[in-house]
Amino acid sequence: MEDRWHSVDEIADYLGVSKDRVYAWVTQKGMLGHKVGRFWKFKRRDVDDWVRAGGAESSASESKTAPKDRD
Repeated sequence: MEDRWHSVDEIADYLGVSKDRVYAWVTQKGMLGHKVGRFWKFKRRDVDDWVRAGGAESSASESKTAPKDRD
């Protein structure tokens, strides 16, 4: 099992979101990350646990500003 630290770029790519979204989740939604110097680092297991616990679910205010899918 891989147990290395991942960058914001890697976590954003892994979750299929932007880097800005990752930073927002860290500061506003309690996504577990650790600052190493001026960089944020993450353990993938911590990120997976946070997502499974509902951390990535959007709030009512986010859904009001998020673009809607056009079907």
